[in-house]
Amino acid sequence: MSDFEKLKENFKNKLDQAKNSKEVDTIRSEIFSKDGFINSEFKKIGTLPEKDKKQIATKINSAKQELTKLFNTKALNLEDAEIDERVKKEKEDVTLPEKDFRVGKIHPVSQVIDEISSIFSEIGFSVEEGPDVESEYYNFTALNTPENHPAKDMHDTFYIEENMKTLLRTHTSPVQVRTMLKGKPPFKIIAPGRTYRSDSDQTHTPMFHQLEGLHIDENITMGHLKGCLNYFVKEFFEVEKIKMRFRPSHFPFTEPSAEVDIGYRIEKNKIIIGEGDKWLEILGCGMVHPNVLKNSKINSNKYQGFAFGIGIDRLAMLKYGINDLRSFFECDYRWLNYYGFDPLDVPTNYRGLSK
Repeated sequence: MSDFEKLKENFKNKLDQAKNSKEVDTIRSEIFSKDGFINSEFKKIGTLPEKDKKQIATKINSAKQELTKLFNTKALNLEDAEIDERVKKEKEDVTLPEKDFRVGKIHPVSQVIDEISSIFSEIGFSVEEGPDVESEYYNFTALNTPENHPAKDMHDTFYIEENMKTLLRTHTSPVQVRTMLKGKPPFKIIAPGRTYRSDSDQTHTPMFHQLEGLHIDENITMGHLKGCLNYFVKEFFEVEKIKMRFRPSHFPFTEPSAEVDIGYRIEKNKIIIGEGDKWLEILGCGMVHPNVLKNSKINSNKYQGFAFGIGIDRLAMLKYGINDLRSFFECDYRWLNYYGFDPLDVPTNYRGLSK
Protein backbone atom coordinates (compact mmCIF):
# COMPACT_ATOMS: atom_id res chain seq x y z
CA MET A 1 0.00 0.00 0.00
CA SER A 2 1.38 3.45 -0.98
CA ASP A 3 1.94 6.28 1.53
CA PHE A 4 -1.02 8.13 -0.05
CA GLU A 5 -3.35 5.18 0.47
CA LYS A 6 -2.11 4.74 4.05
CA LEU A 7 -2.87 8.40 4.82
CA LYS A 8 -6.30 8.12 3.23
CA GLU A 9 -7.13 4.99 5.24
CA ASN A 10 -5.82 6.67 8.39
CA PHE A 11 -8.22 9.60 7.91
CA LYS A 12 -11.11 7.21 7.20
CA ASN A 13 -10.37 5.39 10.47
CA LYS A 14 -10.13 8.67 12.40
CA LEU A 15 -13.50 9.75 11.00
CA ASP A 16 -15.05 6.41 11.89
CA GLN A 17 -13.78 6.68 15.48
CA ALA A 18 -14.71 10.38 16.01
CA LYS A 19 -17.02 10.70 19.01
CA ASN A 20 -18.35 14.25 18.63
CA SER A 21 -18.74 17.16 16.20
CA LYS A 22 -15.64 18.93 17.52
CA GLU A 23 -13.45 15.95 16.65
CA VAL A 24 -15.04 15.76 13.20
CA ASP A 25 -14.34 19.48 12.58
CA THR A 26 -10.69 18.95 13.55
CA ILE A 27 -10.37 16.05 11.12
CA ARG A 28 -12.11 18.09 8.42
CA SER A 29 -9.48 20.80 8.81
CA GLU A 30 -6.68 18.22 8.57
CA ILE A 31 -8.17 16.93 5.30
CA PHE A 32 -9.60 19.97 3.48
CA SER A 33 -7.87 23.07 4.85
CA LYS A 34 -5.37 25.11 2.84
CA ASP A 35 -2.48 23.10 4.28
CA GLY A 36 -4.45 19.88 4.70
CA PHE A 37 -4.01 16.41 3.23
CA ILE A 38 -5.80 16.99 -0.10
CA ASN A 39 -4.15 20.32 -0.98
CA SER A 40 -0.73 19.00 0.08
CA GLU A 41 -1.09 16.06 -2.29
CA PHE A 42 -2.16 18.36 -5.16
CA LYS A 43 0.94 20.52 -4.59
CA LYS A 44 3.16 17.47 -5.10
CA ILE A 45 1.84 16.95 -8.65
CA GLY A 46 4.06 19.72 -10.03
CA THR A 47 7.18 17.72 -9.15
CA LEU A 48 6.02 14.54 -10.93
CA PRO A 49 6.88 13.41 -14.48
CA GLU A 50 4.35 14.60 -17.06
CA LYS A 51 3.16 11.07 -17.81
CA ASP A 52 2.16 10.48 -14.16
CA LYS A 53 0.39 13.77 -13.42
CA LYS A 54 -3.05 12.90 -14.82
CA GLN A 55 -3.19 9.52 -13.08
CA ILE A 56 -2.16 10.95 -9.70
CA ALA A 57 -4.59 13.90 -10.00
CA THR A 58 -7.43 11.47 -10.73
CA LYS A 59 -6.50 9.41 -7.66
CA ILE A 60 -6.44 12.52 -5.43
CA ASN A 61 -9.83 13.74 -6.74
CA SER A 62 -11.32 10.30 -6.13
CA ALA A 63 -10.00 10.32 -2.55
CA LYS A 64 -11.33 13.84 -2.07
CA GLN A 65 -14.84 12.82 -3.13
CA GLU A 66 -14.76 9.67 -0.99
CA LEU A 67 -13.60 11.53 2.13
CA THR A 68 -16.11 14.34 1.55
CA LYS A 69 -18.98 11.85 1.42
CA LEU A 70 -17.75 10.05 4.55
CA PHE A 71 -17.30 13.35 6.39
CA ASN A 72 -20.82 14.57 5.53
CA THR A 73 -22.38 11.27 6.62
CA LYS A 74 -20.44 11.17 9.89
CA ALA A 75 -21.19 14.83 10.70
CA LEU A 76 -24.91 14.31 10.08
CA ASN A 77 -25.07 11.16 12.21
CA LEU A 78 -23.25 12.81 15.11
CA GLU A 79 -25.42 15.90 14.91
CA ASP A 80 -28.59 13.80 15.07
CA ALA A 81 -27.22 11.83 18.03
CA GLU A 82 -26.22 15.00 19.90
CA ILE A 83 -29.65 16.54 19.33
CA ASP A 84 -31.38 13.40 20.60
CA GLU A 85 -29.19 13.38 23.71
CA ARG A 86 -29.86 17.05 24.38
CA VAL A 87 -33.61 16.63 23.99
CA LYS A 88 -33.56 13.81 26.58
CA LYS A 89 -31.79 16.03 29.11
CA GLU A 90 -33.57 19.33 28.46
CA LYS A 91 -37.20 18.80 29.33
CA GLU A 92 -39.56 21.73 29.83
CA ASP A 93 -43.20 21.78 30.84
CA VAL A 94 -44.72 24.08 28.23
CA THR A 95 -48.06 24.08 30.09
CA LEU A 96 -46.65 26.13 32.98
CA PRO A 97 -47.48 29.87 32.99
CA GLU A 98 -44.78 32.45 32.24
CA LYS A 99 -43.10 33.61 35.46
CA ASP A 100 -41.52 36.78 34.13
CA PHE A 101 -42.74 39.08 31.40
CA ARG A 102 -39.90 40.32 29.21
CA VAL A 103 -39.98 42.75 26.31
CA GLY A 104 -38.42 41.14 23.26
CA LYS A 105 -35.47 42.56 21.38
CA ILE A 106 -34.82 43.02 17.67
CA HIS A 107 -31.77 41.05 16.54
CA PRO A 108 -28.84 43.21 15.29
CA VAL A 109 -29.00 41.51 11.86
CA SER A 110 -32.70 42.41 11.46
CA GLN A 111 -31.96 45.95 12.62
CA VAL A 112 -29.11 46.38 10.14
CA ILE A 113 -31.23 45.04 7.27
CA ASP A 114 -33.87 47.64 8.15
CA GLU A 115 -31.20 50.34 8.37
CA ILE A 116 -29.74 49.47 4.95
CA SER A 117 -33.20 49.22 3.38
CA SER A 118 -34.09 52.64 4.79
CA ILE A 119 -30.93 54.18 3.31
CA PHE A 120 -31.38 52.74 -0.18
CA SER A 121 -35.11 53.49 -0.26
CA GLU A 122 -34.19 57.17 0.00
CA ILE A 123 -32.45 56.96 -3.40
CA GLY A 124 -35.05 54.89 -5.21
CA PHE A 125 -34.07 51.26 -4.56
CA SER A 126 -36.79 48.67 -3.96
CA VAL A 127 -36.42 45.36 -2.08
CA GLU A 128 -36.56 41.99 -3.89
CA GLU A 129 -36.39 38.46 -2.47
CA GLY A 130 -35.66 34.98 -3.81
CA PRO A 131 -35.55 31.33 -2.64
CA ASP A 132 -32.84 30.02 -0.30
CA VAL A 133 -32.83 26.69 -2.16
CA GLU A 134 -31.59 27.62 -5.60
CA SER A 135 -30.73 25.93 -8.89
CA GLU A 136 -27.13 25.66 -10.08
CA TYR A 137 -28.11 27.72 -13.15
CA TYR A 138 -29.28 30.81 -11.26
CA ASN A 139 -26.55 30.57 -8.60
CA PHE A 140 -23.59 30.01 -10.93
CA THR A 141 -24.17 29.61 -14.68
CA ALA A 142 -26.40 32.63 -15.29
CA LEU A 143 -23.90 34.72 -13.31
CA ASN A 144 -21.07 33.86 -15.72
CA THR A 145 -19.32 31.49 -13.27
CA PRO A 146 -17.05 29.04 -15.15
CA GLU A 147 -17.46 25.28 -14.70
CA ASN A 148 -14.11 24.86 -12.90
CA HIS A 149 -14.62 27.75 -10.45
CA PRO A 150 -13.54 26.83 -6.84
CA ALA A 151 -16.89 28.03 -5.43
CA LYS A 152 -18.54 25.05 -7.11
CA ASP A 153 -16.55 22.50 -5.09
CA MET A 154 -18.59 20.38 -2.69
CA HIS A 155 -16.49 21.46 0.31
CA ASP A 156 -17.44 25.10 -0.38
CA THR A 157 -21.10 24.75 -1.40
CA PHE A 158 -24.01 22.87 0.20
CA TYR A 159 -25.61 20.75 -2.55
CA ILE A 160 -29.10 19.30 -2.05
CA GLU A 161 -28.84 16.75 -4.86
CA GLU A 162 -25.97 14.42 -5.78
CA ASN A 163 -26.00 15.65 -9.38
CA MET A 164 -25.14 19.15 -8.01
CA LYS A 165 -28.10 20.80 -9.76
CA THR A 166 -29.83 22.07 -6.59
CA LEU A 167 -28.09 23.85 -3.73
CA LEU A 168 -28.36 26.32 -0.87
CA ARG A 169 -27.55 29.66 -2.50
CA THR A 170 -24.02 30.91 -1.84
CA HIS A 171 -24.99 34.58 -2.37
CA THR A 172 -28.14 36.61 -3.07
CA SER A 173 -27.00 37.44 -6.62
CA PRO A 174 -29.49 34.92 -8.13
CA VAL A 175 -32.23 37.39 -7.11
CA GLN A 176 -30.74 39.87 -9.58
CA VAL A 177 -31.11 37.41 -12.46
CA ARG A 178 -34.63 36.40 -11.43
CA THR A 179 -35.66 40.07 -11.17
CA MET A 180 -34.28 40.95 -14.60
CA LEU A 181 -35.89 37.91 -16.25
CA LYS A 182 -39.36 38.78 -14.94
CA GLY A 183 -39.28 42.48 -15.85
CA LYS A 184 -37.87 45.13 -18.17
CA PRO A 185 -35.17 47.75 -17.52
CA PRO A 186 -34.55 49.98 -15.68
CA PHE A 187 -33.91 48.04 -12.46
CA LYS A 188 -32.89 49.51 -9.13
CA ILE A 189 -33.07 46.91 -6.38
CA ILE A 190 -31.48 45.54 -3.24
CA ALA A 191 -31.80 41.87 -2.27
CA PRO A 192 -31.12 41.00 1.39
CA GLY A 193 -31.30 37.43 2.64
CA ARG A 194 -29.68 34.31 4.07
CA THR A 195 -26.79 32.67 2.22
CA TYR A 196 -24.86 29.46 2.86
CA ARG A 197 -21.24 28.33 2.51
CA SER A 198 -19.31 25.46 4.05
CA ASP A 199 -17.15 27.51 6.42
CA SER A 200 -17.04 28.11 10.18
CA ASP A 201 -14.76 30.13 12.47
CA GLN A 202 -14.78 33.41 14.42
CA THR A 203 -15.54 35.47 11.29
CA HIS A 204 -17.35 32.85 9.15
CA THR A 205 -20.50 30.80 9.70
CA PRO A 206 -22.18 28.17 7.47
CA MET A 207 -25.23 30.45 7.25
CA PHE A 208 -24.86 34.21 7.06
CA HIS A 209 -26.64 37.27 5.68
CA GLN A 210 -25.80 39.17 2.54
CA LEU A 211 -27.28 42.04 0.58
CA GLU A 212 -26.89 42.52 -3.17
CA GLY A 213 -27.53 45.79 -4.95
CA LEU A 214 -28.28 46.24 -8.65
CA HIS A 215 -28.89 49.27 -10.85
CA ILE A 216 -29.48 48.73 -14.58
CA ASP A 217 -30.31 51.61 -16.93
CA GLU A 218 -28.95 53.49 -19.92
CA ASN A 219 -25.57 55.23 -19.52
CA ILE A 220 -24.78 53.90 -16.04
CA THR A 221 -21.07 54.24 -15.15
CA MET A 222 -18.59 53.50 -12.35
CA GLY A 223 -19.13 57.11 -11.29
CA HIS A 224 -22.74 56.28 -10.37
CA LEU A 225 -21.52 53.23 -8.42
CA LYS A 226 -18.97 55.25 -6.45
CA GLY A 227 -21.51 57.97 -5.65
CA CYS A 228 -24.08 55.41 -4.51
CA LEU A 229 -21.65 53.59 -2.20
CA ASN A 230 -20.20 56.82 -0.83
CA TYR A 231 -23.71 57.92 0.12
CA PHE A 232 -24.53 54.55 1.66
CA VAL A 233 -21.38 54.29 3.82
CA LYS A 234 -21.75 57.83 5.21
CA GLU A 235 -25.42 57.26 6.03
CA PHE A 236 -24.92 53.80 7.54
CA PHE A 237 -22.02 54.75 9.82
CA GLU A 238 -23.58 58.18 10.43
CA VAL A 239 -20.45 60.20 9.61
CA GLU A 240 -20.09 63.42 7.63
CA LYS A 241 -16.86 62.46 5.88
CA ILE A 242 -15.60 59.11 4.66
CA LYS A 243 -12.28 58.13 3.11
CA MET A 244 -12.88 55.44 0.51
CA ARG A 245 -10.78 53.61 -2.05
CA PHE A 246 -11.57 51.11 -4.81
CA ARG A 247 -9.04 48.30 -5.41
CA PRO A 248 -9.10 46.22 -8.63
CA SER A 249 -10.46 42.71 -8.05
CA HIS A 250 -12.17 39.91 -9.96
CA PHE A 251 -15.69 38.48 -9.82
CA PRO A 252 -17.18 36.36 -12.64
CA PHE A 253 -20.37 38.48 -12.74
CA THR A 254 -18.81 41.98 -12.93
CA GLU A 255 -16.22 43.61 -15.19
CA PRO A 256 -14.44 45.71 -14.11
CA SER A 257 -14.62 44.57 -10.48
CA ALA A 258 -13.41 46.21 -7.29
CA GLU A 259 -13.07 45.73 -3.54
CA VAL A 260 -14.05 48.76 -1.47
CA ASP A 261 -12.03 49.89 1.56
CA ILE A 262 -12.93 52.64 4.01
CA GLY A 263 -10.63 54.62 6.27
CA TYR A 264 -10.61 54.26 10.03
CA ARG A 265 -8.51 54.93 13.10
CA ILE A 266 -8.25 53.39 16.56
CA GLU A 267 -9.20 55.51 19.57
CA LYS A 268 -9.33 54.04 23.08
CA ASN A 269 -9.34 50.51 21.61
CA LYS A 270 -12.36 51.31 19.44
CA ILE A 271 -12.64 51.52 15.66
CA ILE A 272 -13.64 55.00 14.49
CA ILE A 273 -14.99 54.91 10.93
CA GLY A 274 -14.46 57.85 8.58
CA GLU A 275 -10.92 59.05 8.23
CA GLY A 276 -7.60 57.71 9.44
CA ASP A 277 -4.38 55.99 8.40
CA LYS A 278 -5.83 52.46 8.33
CA TRP A 279 -8.03 50.70 5.76
CA LEU A 280 -10.88 48.22 6.21
CA GLU A 281 -12.45 46.14 3.42
CA ILE A 282 -16.26 46.23 3.56
CA LEU A 283 -17.72 45.08 0.21
CA GLY A 284 -17.19 44.00 -3.39
CA CYS A 285 -18.69 45.63 -6.48
CA GLY A 286 -18.34 46.30 -10.20
CA MET A 287 -20.08 46.86 -13.51
CA VAL A 288 -22.45 44.02 -14.44
CA HIS A 289 -20.77 41.66 -16.91
CA PRO A 290 -22.35 41.70 -20.42
CA ASN A 291 -22.77 37.91 -20.23
CA VAL A 292 -24.97 38.28 -17.14
CA LEU A 293 -27.12 40.82 -18.97
CA LYS A 294 -27.31 38.46 -21.97
CA ASN A 295 -28.38 35.54 -19.73
CA SER A 296 -31.04 37.84 -18.23
CA LYS A 297 -32.42 38.81 -21.69
CA ILE A 298 -31.12 42.39 -21.42
CA ASN A 299 -29.65 44.24 -24.42
CA SER A 300 -26.09 45.00 -23.26
CA ASN A 301 -25.57 47.42 -26.15
CA LYS A 302 -28.31 49.66 -24.76
CA TYR A 303 -28.21 49.02 -21.01
CA GLN A 304 -25.39 48.91 -18.49
CA GLY A 305 -25.37 48.76 -14.74
CA PHE A 306 -23.53 48.18 -11.51
CA ALA A 307 -23.85 45.62 -8.72
CA PHE A 308 -22.45 45.32 -5.22
CA GLY A 309 -22.46 42.74 -2.43
CA ILE A 310 -22.44 43.56 1.29
CA GLY A 311 -21.93 41.20 4.24
CA ILE A 312 -24.73 42.25 6.62
CA ASP A 313 -23.40 40.35 9.64
CA ARG A 314 -19.95 41.92 9.35
CA LEU A 315 -21.38 45.41 9.01
CA ALA A 316 -23.40 44.78 12.18
CA MET A 317 -20.25 43.58 13.97
CA LEU A 318 -18.32 46.65 12.84
CA LYS A 319 -20.98 49.23 13.69
CA TYR A 320 -22.08 47.79 17.03
CA GLY A 321 -18.79 46.40 18.35
CA ILE A 322 -19.60 42.67 18.19
CA ASN A 323 -16.40 40.62 18.00
CA ASP A 324 -17.59 37.07 17.26
CA LEU A 325 -19.87 36.23 14.33
CA ARG A 326 -20.94 32.90 15.84
CA SER A 327 -22.73 34.64 18.72
CA PHE A 328 -25.31 35.93 16.19
CA PHE A 329 -26.72 32.40 15.91
CA GLU A 330 -26.38 30.97 19.43
CA CYS A 331 -29.84 32.08 20.64
CA ASP A 332 -28.45 33.41 23.93
CA TYR A 333 -31.08 35.75 25.39
CA ARG A 334 -28.48 37.53 27.52
CA TRP A 335 -26.50 38.41 24.40
CA LEU A 336 -29.64 39.55 22.57
CA ASN A 337 -30.75 41.60 25.56
CA TYR A 338 -27.42 43.43 25.48
CA TYR A 339 -26.98 43.93 21.71
CA GLY A 340 -30.65 43.89 20.66
CA PHE A 341 -32.87 46.86 19.80
CA ASP A 342 -36.21 48.12 21.05
CA PRO A 343 -39.03 46.76 18.85
CA LEU A 344 -40.31 50.32 18.37
CA ASP A 345 -36.88 51.65 17.37
CA VAL A 346 -37.58 51.58 13.63
CA PRO A 347 -34.61 52.97 11.62
CA THR A 348 -35.31 56.25 9.80
CA ASN A 349 -32.84 58.54 8.06
CA TYR A 350 -34.29 61.81 9.27
CA ARG A 351 -33.62 61.19 13.00
CA GLY A 352 -30.53 58.98 12.70
CA LEU A 353 -30.55 55.26 12.09
CA SER A 354 -29.31 54.02 15.45
CA LYS A 355 -30.55 56.81 17.72
